Amino acid sequence: MSTTTSHTPEPEGLAEPAEGPARPARLIHNETTTEIPVHLLFRDGPDPVSVPLRPTVVARRQGTGEQPRLRRPMLEKPHPLAEVDPDLVERPARVLPGAAGVLAGACGVAGCLATSWWAGVLPPPAVEALWLPASAGAGLGPAQWAAYTGAGALGLFGFGGLARGRTGRAWVLQLFGRYRGTVRRTGLMWVNPLTLRRRVDVRLRHWRSEEMPAADGNGVALRTVVQVVWRVKDTARATLGLEDHETYLRECVEAALARVPVEVPGAARGSVEAAADTLTRLVVRDAEAVGLEVFAVRPVRVEYAPEVAAAMHRRRIAALDAQNRATVLTSVVDSVEDTVTQLTLRGLVELDDYERKALVKDLTVAFCVGHGESTS
Repeated sequence: MSTTTSHTPEPEGLAEPAEGPARPARLIHNETTTEIPVHLLFRDGPDPVSVPLRPTVVARRQGTGEQPRLRRPMLEKPHPLAEVDPDLVERPARVLPGAAGVLAGACGVAGCLATSWWAGVLPPPAVEALWLPASAGAGLGPAQWAAYTGAGALGLFGFGGLARGRTGRAWVLQLFGRYRGTVRRTGLMWVNPLTLRRRVDVRLRHWRSEEMPAADGNGVALRTVVQVVWRVKDTARATLGLEDHETYLRECVEAALARVPVEVPGAARGSVEAAADTLTRLVVRDAEAVGLEVFAVRPVRVEYAPEVAAAMHRRRIAALDAQNRATVLTSVVDSVEDTVTQLTLRGLVELDDYERKALVKDLTVAFCVGHGESTS
């Protein structure tokens, strides 16, 4: 019969230590005796419960029971946009046709003439010209002055409110400091004469800037001229929301040039177009909040800054001078070598090393002097 021997494992504390250094258990321990298998930290399979942040141990002191700290991703703070009064939005103003103003003014003039005839102050030739009956001559009393006041006010309001709207122009109206609307109509119209009118150009406009500072991808200083195609979209915000919208647009372009690298002429066409698109996007974002609509911001002329251009010019001259010197030296060396070789091969001279060096030296000096005189 075969005897089966069962092996009973000894307790961990009575087991004999194995030969060699003991390996630490692949476990992470803390004071609460929680064990996290290491292989769970490097699983390939997806976790059934999706969590937005994965715990990452940043720093830990062994034996202190310190829990792992979570490293949260750094979120880029969005660039704040320009804001104006949200209630300040363009809306149409209430105006009347120009015929209403003309009619009111004519009625005021007619009222003044009728009052003058009533008071008897209208000259007889004027009475005959107007085919009026003889005046009663009541004189200038309170009733006549009141009639004069009413007729004069009607005439002033009628003729004083007449305005002419043009294509591509708009009127921003304010009454006692409050925005009352925008007039985009054309032709003759009547506007309340008590309102303050501010004319705004709403046509498509292009602005060619003066030379502005910029830089290329390597940080080299440049001077660029930018062309901006834009127009006023919201007259209320562009006129009342800021002091001067044209100055604001110029400063937006300068700020965009300080952030976007501009390539000099001769660079890749894709990089030039990308720079123009980025400039347009930045200026559109800053100008849209104040009622300006920007269509394109494109550099039309890019040059190196004066100090950079002077340094590059000096480097170019130095490189040309070095190249010219190398060419001259190569030509002189070739000429000396050919001369010494021909003299030796034809047996005209028999030279040892010392004499050969002296001849090479004399020929080199002579050829250099002759080349310098020929170039000068």
